[in-house]
Parts: sequence; structure tokens; C-alpha cells
Amino acid sequence: MEQSTRRVTIADVAEKAGVSKTAVSFAFNSPDRLNTATASRILDIAQELGYRPDPVARMLTQRRTGAIGVLTPQDLSVIFTNPFFGTFSAGIAGVAEEHGYGLHFISPLHGSLSRAINRATVDGVVAIGLTDDHPEIDEVRRAGLPMVLVDSNTSGEVASVDVDDEGGARLAARHLLELGHRDIAILAIDGPRSAGPAEGGVVWRRLRGYRSTLAEAGIELPAGEIATGPASIDGGRDAFGRLWASGRRPTAVLAMSDGMAIGAIQAIHERGWTVPGDVSVVGFDDVDLAASTDPPLTTVHQPVRGKGETAVRMLLSVIEGRNAAPGHQRLETRLVVRSSTGPAPASRREVAAGKPKSA
Repeated sequence: MEQSTRRVTIADVAEKAGVSKTAVSFAFNSPDRLNTATASRILDIAQELGYRPDPVARMLTQRRTGAIGVLTPQDLSVIFTNPFFGTFSAGIAGVAEEHGYGLHFISPLHGSLSRAINRATVDGVVAIGLTDDHPEIDEVRRAGLPMVLVDSNTSGEVASVDVDDEGGARLAARHLLELGHRDIAILAIDGPRSAGPAEGGVVWRRLRGYRSTLAEAGIELPAGEIATGPASIDGGRDAFGRLWASGRRPTAVLAMSDGMAIGAIQAIHERGWTVPGDVSVVGFDDVDLAASTDPPLTTVHQPVRGKGETAVRMLLSVIEGRNAAPGHQRLETRLVVRSSTGPAPASRREVAAGKPKSA
């Protein structure tokens, strides 16, 4: 006959240790309220008996879940196709683990981000790619949860972290101009890091950087020179494919993410053209994969992992009561030149300048 097993309770530990149930609770939740020898003996006995505190009861006692939410506006199956997001999440996870917190990814549940937020049991939220007036951000506010926005517009009402997107975009555009390019197309993010159409979001800042730099060189960028897509390899491949199908043959591409840039390189190769011989490509992020593409990708470096680390440190300072006031941190960007960019092809440069193409 199979013998039933009974779950070890806090009362069992208390009885064997000769202490109260309160003392056992202190040993797990507030060991500083016991002398070191007593707390250590209780924990040893608990391990010997195989006792584990009930996580729900512990959460209610401490009024903490021990988890940080990472709020994203797209399904995880989509957002993890963006190389940026894995590195960014690693930055969050590293700092969270150091402080004893786990991660809870909050993405749309059956198509509803609001439903997912309402079911999430977390101590605070890092939200990426959502404007501070987004309905789901209001849901987090109503829940009374501490929050940090990443890659958003910044009104100052919510703690936030971003990078110098406009400055980085200017560096990328200037680099292509210095190489003689005048026929330049843009692959713009239309997805989890776009921060919506609102003024001040990631796409808005990067577009302003590209456009203003090109305008200073006398180059206006019509809407037909911009293709949009998710910040992923497939998104970049598809966006470049639409430019090609429209008859566009740019000498250079400014991509708003490394994923899109890598996809564009693949699309260019698939059409029998070369990078950078026929088309130069510049990305934005400098994820680990950028240095090992074929050819290695010229890109705007942003501290992707550091952005995640900064966001979660800001959040923990609020959760743990060290800082109740919202703040904003803007991190620096810089250009990393590799082999995916080169001088504009001479014949196409002459055509762009109004000179006849040589025979």
C-alpha cells in the first residue's frame, strides 16, 4: 500500500526546534530579529525536514512578490526576434538577481496587454517602448506600482531611461555623407521600440537626427525613402524588399536597429548586390551579433545591457524606498565603423549629382 506523504509545516519546524512559529517565520523573513545561532539552527532544522515556506503566505507577510515585471507591447515570440531585447533583458536580469528578484515578462494576454497587467504579481515594472500616456501605463499607475519607462517620450512624471537617439542618428547620417552618399534610404522601426507616433519617442528622435543632418547637406528625404517594419532581421529584410520592389536603388541604408540592418544586408545579397560595394548599411544598437555579420556591421553603439541595468536600479531604488521621486537618465551613443560601409559607387554618385553615368 502506497504511503501518503504529508507536507512539512511551520509547526513541525517550530516543534523540533523548540521555538514558536513566529520565530520560524522570523528566521526566513526577518533573521535580524533573532540571534544568529537561533536563526541558523532553525534554518538547519527546516532544511533537514524539507520545509519550504509557502510562497503566497510569504508574499502576504512581506508585502513583496520578489519579482520585477518587464512590460512589452508585443508578444514575446515577436519581441525576442529583436537581438536588442535579449541583451537588454540580460541587463535587467543581472541586477535583479543580485538583489534577490526574479523577472516576470508581461506581454499581451489573449491580445490584451491590460489583462496581462491585471494578472501580473510584481513589485514594480520596467516598461519598454510605451509612451507615458499609453493606456497600459495608466493601468500600472492605477495599480500603484513603481515604474520606469525605457525608450519612451519623457514628460518627467515617470522615471525614465533612454539614450541620445538623435545624436546617434546624426553620427550615422554624417558618416554616410562623408563617404559621398547622397541617395540614402531609411528603415524605420514600426514595433515594440517605436514608442508610438508621439513626439519624443525613439523613432521620432532618430528620424529627426537623420533628417536634420541630411537637410544640412541639402538632401530632403521624401516619404518614399522610408520603409517601416519590426526591429528584427525579418523586419529589415521585408522593409528593404519593399523599397526594391518600388524601384528604389539607394547607395546607402540607415537602419534604426541592428536587426533591421542585418535583414537589409541579407536582402541586398539575395538580389545579387554587394555590401558595401553597391549599398552601404548602418545599424543602430551594436548588439553582439553586429561584429560577426558578413560584412561586420557599422552601427551606432548604445549601452544596451547598461540601459537595462540602469532601469532596474532606478526601479529598485523606488521599491526599496531609497528614492520616491521620478528621474530621467540619458545614456550616450557613439559610432562604431566596421566593414558594411564604404564610398558611394562612383557612377551612381555622379547620377545623384546630376552628371551623366559613364558608359
